[in-house]
Amino acid sequence: MSHVLVNVAWPYANGPRHIGHVAGFGVPSDVYARYERMKGNDVLMVSGTDEHGTPILVEAEKEGLTAQELANRYNRVIAKDLCDLGLSYDLFTRTTTGNHEHVVQEMFKQCLENGYIYKGTQQVAISPSTGRTLPDRYIEGECPICHAEGARGDQCDACGNELDPDELINPVSKINGETPRFEQTEHYFLDLPALAEANKAWLETRKGWRTNVINFSLGLFKEVKPRAITRDIDWGIPVPVKDWIDNPNKKLYVWFDAVIGYLSASIEWARRQGDPEKWREWWNDPSCPAYYFMGKDNITFHSQIWPSEMLAYNGKGSKGGETGPMGPLNLPEQVVASEFMTMEGKKFSSSRGIVIYVKDILARYPVDAVRYYISVAGPESSDSDFTWAEFVRHNNEELASSWGNLVNRVANLINKNFGEIPPLDEDSMTNEDRGLLEEASAAFDVVGSSIETHHQKHALSEAMRVVGDINKYISATEPWKIKDDQARLGTVLHVAAQAVSDANHLLAPFLPHSAQKVWEALGGTGVFSPLPHLEEVEDLDKPGFTYPIITGDYELGVNVHPWKSEAIEVGAMVPKPAPIFAKIPTEAVEEELARFDEALAARRAADPLGRRVRVCHLRMLGLERAKLTLQHVVLIVGDLGRVLVVVFFVVIPQLLPQSGNLLTHV
Repeated sequence: MSHVLVNVAWPYANGPRHIGHVAGFGVPSDVYARYERMKGNDVLMVSGTDEHGTPILVEAEKEGLTAQELANRYNRVIAKDLCDLGLSYDLFTRTTTGNHEHVVQEMFKQCLENGYIYKGTQQVAISPSTGRTLPDRYIEGECPICHAEGARGDQCDACGNELDPDELINPVSKINGETPRFEQTEHYFLDLPALAEANKAWLETRKGWRTNVINFSLGLFKEVKPRAITRDIDWGIPVPVKDWIDNPNKKLYVWFDAVIGYLSASIEWARRQGDPEKWREWWNDPSCPAYYFMGKDNITFHSQIWPSEMLAYNGKGSKGGETGPMGPLNLPEQVVASEFMTMEGKKFSSSRGIVIYVKDILARYPVDAVRYYISVAGPESSDSDFTWAEFVRHNNEELASSWGNLVNRVANLINKNFGEIPPLDEDSMTNEDRGLLEEASAAFDVVGSSIETHHQKHALSEAMRVVGDINKYISATEPWKIKDDQARLGTVLHVAAQAVSDANHLLAPFLPHSAQKVWEALGGTGVFSPLPHLEEVEDLDKPGFTYPIITGDYELGVNVHPWKSEAIEVGAMVPKPAPIFAKIPTEAVEEELARFDEALAARRAADPLGRRVRVCHLRMLGLERAKLTLQHVVLIVGDLGRVLVVVFFVVIPQLLPQSGNLLTHV
């Protein structure tokens, strides 16, 4: 048995998560963890809600809450959604725990002692209206390198280059459209250049990474600059340095502390197990691989920032240093980054109503139908598009008609003819019988190899190919026509049931909820596919502070079945089956599209001008710095089917030599 660490990206707690989020970090990580447990490996799967940073403050202010109150609300929402999705975390926690603060500060102090953190000054963007630091990603402008519009203050998506906010041409705040003020302030920096050689050397040893991930990661080292790890903000982890620790307006930057959450969550898990040092089996043993699951927008933080922090802590950069008491920490085995998922051809955007929240889709459709669609049509190695038509088609044709109907046919035939799993009569076996059993058994290696190498779409297609071949076997043998040979009928149904059981094992990492139903349909008892649960706990270091965690018991031989063909039990009672999967009415597609259109219309009505569009049009006019109010803007909206036609008239007579003329822009 080996130890395997599965680290899952931390969802940000400024709102509920949508289906695009969990397609990147959620379902793929759970499929992998469940598979590794079935193989007999000791898996530790951790994550939590990321709760610091300016976006939390902005949203809290908008809702009239404190940052902690907002984080508390969405921590609960997100934890419930991910638990309902069946994500089998050993611990899903949060970054506002006392444990996390302690671990982050210990990391900071050791990196500082080793010389990889130093004090300096930096131009930071300040909101003129609030006086608060603006996060880099909340500032947009023209890229100074490729001149693409919409470059962020941390990176230009068009050319992939890292940026600083003050490098942008005509920068504006995404929060309210104002032009930020830049000021020199004192901060602590992570000396990435001093860690770059070791970081890149480690990257060059990586094998089996997705091509886009490794190429992007290596590209980060063309030009490496130090990065500030503190911010002028009153929400975050205190900076553990004299004269800074008690400063209410200086905190550690959220990107520095969030990635340390993988380590702090592992430590919290061990403490809650009553074995405070047990986490070391996954973090200090160099033979233990660590797999990190996320969307592609997080690659930088997992192939450069977090490895650099660990190298600094281990004293392995160009300045040397001592390994801290929590080390040496293992660097990632692999960064498993998915691409982006869009919705009906549009980029997911909660603010624009282009969204399907996890809680909403689970309220209307079976959880494994959602997991299946994400697995078969998700953004594994290229961007993918969620469409309701394809969601319904995959459920109806593949889950309900092919897999669910197969299980019901076999269980019904056994129930009707024997009432229990019939014995296998070797004398009546044919080459067709043996061929199906051999194929189903051999699929464990094929499907398992694909999951191990993070080709989950191929793994699922191979598992469903076995399902298709079992259906062909049933059609070819026609057991309902075997009337006068009970031995042969029993053999056919035994072979079919064994193959179905094998297919259920193959599909269990993808479809854990229905796997339990299939197991019971064929006479199985006990837990076949364990599910996580929510548990209310008290903070280990802050008495009175309570929060929900996702956790569970997943033990091979107890409630986890092995990744191999298990002989079905002859004589096990097979009840009259109930449907495993139901077809979704095709009318649901139009209903969902109508709901989508209504949500879009509601968002547009709430914010008819659309801040980004206003800023874009003003830039085109060369008026991005003009002090315009709504009295200068007239909006005409025409709704042509699903196409919203927007015409802007920007009226600025004072800029014109003739006051009777109007400057308009369409």
